[in-house]
Amino acid sequence: MIKTKRLILLSSIAFLFNATTSWTQSNGFEVLKNLEIMDQIYEHLDLYFVDEPQNGKLSKTGIDAMLKELDPYTVYYHESNIEDYRLMTTGQYGGVGALVRRMGDDTFFAEPYEGNPAQKSGIKAGDKIVSIDGKNMHKKSTDEVSSALKGPKGTTIKVEVDRKGEGIKVIDITRDEIKIPDVPYSGILENKIGYVKLNSFTQTAASDVKSAIEKMKGEGMEKLILDLRGNGGGLLIEAVKIVNFFVPQNTVVVTTKGRVKEENRVYKTLEEPITENIKLVVLIDDGSASASEIVAGSLQDLDRAVVIGQTSYGKGLVQRTYDLKYGSKVKITIAKYYTPSGRCVQRLEYYDKENGSKPKEVPDSLLKTFQTKGGRKVIDGRGIEPDIATDLEDLSRLAGMLLTGNHIFNYATDYAIKNKTIAEAGTFKLSDAEFNEFKAYVLAQDFKYNTASEEMLKKVKETAEKEGYFEDVKSEYDQMLTKLTPSKERDLDKFKTEISEMLENEIVSRYYFQKGRTLDSFRYDRALNKAKSVLKSDTEYNGVLKK
Repeated sequence: MIKTKRLILLSSIAFLFNATTSWTQSNGFEVLKNLEIMDQIYEHLDLYFVDEPQNGKLSKTGIDAMLKELDPYTVYYHESNIEDYRLMTTGQYGGVGALVRRMGDDTFFAEPYEGNPAQKSGIKAGDKIVSIDGKNMHKKSTDEVSSALKGPKGTTIKVEVDRKGEGIKVIDITRDEIKIPDVPYSGILENKIGYVKLNSFTQTAASDVKSAIEKMKGEGMEKLILDLRGNGGGLLIEAVKIVNFFVPQNTVVVTTKGRVKEENRVYKTLEEPITENIKLVVLIDDGSASASEIVAGSLQDLDRAVVIGQTSYGKGLVQRTYDLKYGSKVKITIAKYYTPSGRCVQRLEYYDKENGSKPKEVPDSLLKTFQTKGGRKVIDGRGIEPDIATDLEDLSRLAGMLLTGNHIFNYATDYAIKNKTIAEAGTFKLSDAEFNEFKAYVLAQDFKYNTASEEMLKKVKETAEKEGYFEDVKSEYDQMLTKLTPSKERDLDKFKTEISEMLENEIVSRYYFQKGRTLDSFRYDRALNKAKSVLKSDTEYNGVLKK
């Protein structure tokens, strides 16, 4: 019976391939041959393997391994992972609305979303999750904890937490439909400069951006900063709609070209713009990808915006999702996209790599130069290069260890317990006395760290010993090592500014949530400050765009 069903399946596939004129005869035969071999291997494993095969797991592993040979964006969604797909396309899921983080063997609530079930029920950042509906969460992965917190809207779970200073609490949380906002913050900053932070391109991205712009226009906005930093992309059509807010109707925004002729499409703006003449800056960084690069690249090519920040990720590939049987889906890369100047920003070539090798960047010799509408030069194959580059400030090793070692997070928890209120977001500053309290807290923690200079010096010693020169320079080496060996107390003072910024931002989030964290970060944001400076200067703005 099983054999008969397999033969019927293969015959059906053969009929489909024979009926599809776009497939060559030889290609159709290759596909059928390999499908039949895969079918026979699966049959033999099912019949003869020494242990009972886990067929579902085996099948998914095989599919994932096959797709991995193509590119990272061609993905199979098993029916059990459809919630992940839904979150990616809509930003919605059923749950409690909070970020969690693993520390040691336990998982903690890291950031409840304001106005969502976890926060409304009294959950606080820093609460350790002991159990969910009676199931112990000790040593569970963050994925397992997150899955336990998610579920249908309207269902209630009992979450047992251990809160510092208060002990064990059992909190009932009724799940709701959680929508991660595409626009977590928007508002007028200064000098009639509006600001919109766009985090993703789900189905509501364009409408959310439009609402934010219309609101700020009513408040007197005359210039705008669109922040796409860290935005990994999403739906192409949402990117086209957002570009349409700033450029005339019937303007080409992006063109897609694929192996299948039907995927060769030209996307144009369909409506009149809502802000055609206001001065515009787009912020990008190396986390801006895909739909973000369509927006930034199109506005750059059309000389409609000044792009500021760091070079974007470089993902010039388009995906489409197809429904499969049994509630599963597959997302397939179907085309490359090209901005109005004709360039493709794709940085890595996945198709010419040999088995098991990593994809390589498009060679410099193959890069081409294109021109914007006004004649400025831009290149392909390297993401979107900003018109004005801003450097990212390197994080000191000590600050990095305080962050990854959760010392910043844990101290913010203690601070929020002791202080019921703080100054408004954007104005809160730690006093010298409070920073000294933090220093005392850190110095009491058990951790060590090495500077990069110290590690490099030790490598020099190893090389000198091998070559027989070390004894000649031993005294100088010992003196340098003494100076370079890190002291926690000394370096806490040396890097006080950057550590204070990180600590203040974490503390602010305990009182004012995501919106407050965003407002606080503005104070030290180089790219944002440069954007404001450019928008205030007609000479600089027009000079970049050669107007």
